[in-house]
Amino acid sequence: MESYGEFLSWAIERGVKLNAIEPRRMPGRGIGLVATRAIKPDEIILDVPTSCIRSIDTVHKPIIRHLPKTISIHGLLAADLALDGSSKYAIWNAVCPTPEDFAGMPLVWPQELRTLLPPAARDLLSKQEAKFKRDWATVLAAYPEQLDEERYRYAWMLVNTRTFYYVNPKLKKRSKDDHMCLQPVADLFNHTDEGGCNVAFDHEGFSIKATRGYAQGEEVKICYGRHSGDFLLVEYGFVMDENRWDEILLDDVLVPKLSDRQKERLEEVGFLGKYILDRETVCHRTQVAARLLCCGVREWKRFVDGIDDGERSQKNADQLALKLLREQRHIAEKRITEVQLLDVGLPQQKEVLARRWKQIQDLIDVNIARLEDYKNSS
Repeated sequence: MESYGEFLSWAIERGVKLNAIEPRRMPGRGIGLVATRAIKPDEIILDVPTSCIRSIDTVHKPIIRHLPKTISIHGLLAADLALDGSSKYAIWNAVCPTPEDFAGMPLVWPQELRTLLPPAARDLLSKQEAKFKRDWATVLAAYPEQLDEERYRYAWMLVNTRTFYYVNPKLKKRSKDDHMCLQPVADLFNHTDEGGCNVAFDHEGFSIKATRGYAQGEEVKICYGRHSGDFLLVEYGFVMDENRWDEILLDDVLVPKLSDRQKERLEEVGFLGKYILDRETVCHRTQVAARLLCCGVREWKRFVDGIDDGERSQKNADQLALKLLREQRHIAEKRITEVQLLDVGLPQQKEVLARRWKQIQDLIDVNIARLEDYKNSS
């Protein structure tokens, strides 16, 4: 923790204010922030002034001039991190995750592991990789001799996993997902699916307030957003059990059962694909597609139009849903075995992927039990 002591002194000298929290190594989860005493609800536990953050305003001017204005803020901040040879942020940089710490992110996995990701995670990874390649191509064209792809990817992943939502006059015209900045100390908070703290900002800086009480020694967390396990895996490189916002796609088991004409009908009403299962139920889109498979077209149209509440067809829809869930569970079981048999990738990469599929199994089991209880009671 010696490097963190130096880092905290550096941050405090620059106006960061900590109240009743300090960094501490969390077994198996890197560094987190813990309460040094009992914390009451609504206590402000961290203030970070604007002068301390890294944003579009702090990017070195030669880099701003050298790169096109169309580059994303994500790509710009990553370029600034990767090209910065000054000592200004050296103490902060020293406590950032290492390239090895990002081994859990599918962006650096071998292709054999990537192909075994759940469908939603594969889709997210494809979009993430396209964003990275676009930023890297832009930066490479401007700095062909100064940077290599590995170094830039590391900086890009730092930005991807450690930035906070931030808006200033220079960012207002950019898309919402391109409003970001880096801030010291606050980037040490780990994620919770509940709102353990409230993060607010204005022109003066960021303020983080506890939304509940914390006991001395308890880890203090913030919510990165209402994210599924697939999102957390792809964007942050970890998964968490008991995630209240978890959900999975059922497209792989539902779409193949649709005829071309059925797909056309669903496309016409805007209900083709994106069939989601969460901890409580299958989504309405799934209910619509299921009824097209187990009802007559007229009855299905009445359900789509809201004329029929679907009560008469609910039993058939539930039976089909059970079949789909059992099929999806079998796929999850098969993927876990395939992951374990692979002889590529790091052990931690295979462990997190198998764990994600196990979470999917558990989510499916909860819904199977719910549907079976309903069937037995009706």
